[in-house]
Amino acid sequence: MSNRLLLEICLDSVESAIAAQRGGADRVELCDNLLEGGTTPSAGTIALARRNINIDLNVIIRPRGGDFCYSDIEFEVMKYDVEQAKALGANGAVIGILKEDGSVDVERTRELVELARPMSVTFHRAFDVSRDPFEALEDLVGLGIDRVLTSGQESSVLEGLDLITQLVKTAGDRIIIMPGGGITERNIGKIVAQSGVKEVHVVGTVGVDSPMRFRNPRVFMGGELRPPEFARLVTHADRVKAFRRAVD
Repeated sequence: MSNRLLLEICLDSVESAIAAQRGGADRVELCDNLLEGGTTPSAGTIALARRNINIDLNVIIRPRGGDFCYSDIEFEVMKYDVEQAKALGANGAVIGILKEDGSVDVERTRELVELARPMSVTFHRAFDVSRDPFEALEDLVGLGIDRVLTSGQESSVLEGLDLITQLVKTAGDRIIIMPGGGITERNIGKIVAQSGVKEVHVVGTVGVDSPMRFRNPRVFMGGELRPPEFARLVTHADRVKAFRRAVD
């Protein structure tokens, strides 16, 4: 079996998915609203990404930003979105549900896992706000989850690296621990060397200016937190290649 590190790129568009594949990514996590940590992308985005890339395509199933304690109707939305992602050819679903006390919502997670199969299932960084990472880990192992995305319950992987290393040892071959959050081309080698992880989750974006020549400076389409109206972040193949070079 190859010891090559698996590189997953988190992104939010079909163009970025194509760039990630061109740069050497092994898998993409397709999202919308990355400013909120990622929400479920549209059916059209999933379908067109699947049509244009042949590497693995995982889709986040998250009905809104904010916490991971969902109402009954939000949970129904998540179930529908899992089925849609599967029907559109996704390879994996990325989910995360917690109870009010900060524990994994085992029953609802089990429902989503059953709906998702035979797709792979990743439990996302809801794990990082769970009350006890080792309790949560055992719950996810028991549910047959394939991997956990985590920053080690800190704001970045570097800060949470000691916990991630412990989680890798505790998990063994039962579940994949995949670090994500603040990983760069400069620190990815240290993170992999210390933790012994086999997969990493990174963002490989660059800023791109809008092609709009006419720009009305008085109008903003978002809320109070204002990203640039005439610029956006897109995944760039060269940044993905830089991650690949750093670990190969």
